[in-house]
Amino acid sequence: MTSSTVRIEQEKGPGLLLRALYFIFVGLWLGGVWTIVAWVFNVTIIGLPLGLLMLNRLPQIMTLKPVRTNRYLVQSDGRWVMRTSSSTQPSFLARAIYFILIGWWFSALWLASAWAITGITLGLGLPLAFWMFDRTPAITTLSNY
Repeated sequence: MTSSTVRIEQEKGPGLLLRALYFIFVGLWLGGVWTIVAWVFNVTIIGLPLGLLMLNRLPQIMTLKPVRTNRYLVQSDGRWVMRTSSSTQPSFLARAIYFILIGWWFSALWLASAWAITGITLGLGLPLAFWMFDRTPAITTLSNY
């Protein structure tokens, strides 16, 4: 019984110029609305899972950042099988405790800072703001997104 694994490169999303234009014309206002709706869901017990999912998808909504997945071709007993996996996540309990104690308020400050950097620098701070928006899932719930 032999086994081989080959990692396939991740898909790359749109380039920085397209992401910046999308952010300026669509992502900034849509991301603001998306964040407010997500926080309204987070305040309710029933809407919390949807609110967290929305915050985890914020980088896609605001900057067209592709979801990180790893694809592998695995050969086992002469057959090749495609496997897809996301990054490993901390345990659910650790993520829940972090969200309750830190994530909910720190992510609000994080996002407000990212928007402020964009506004104060008149767009010159977009690379830093993109980096901050891309890290929102990790700041909110320790998600590796």
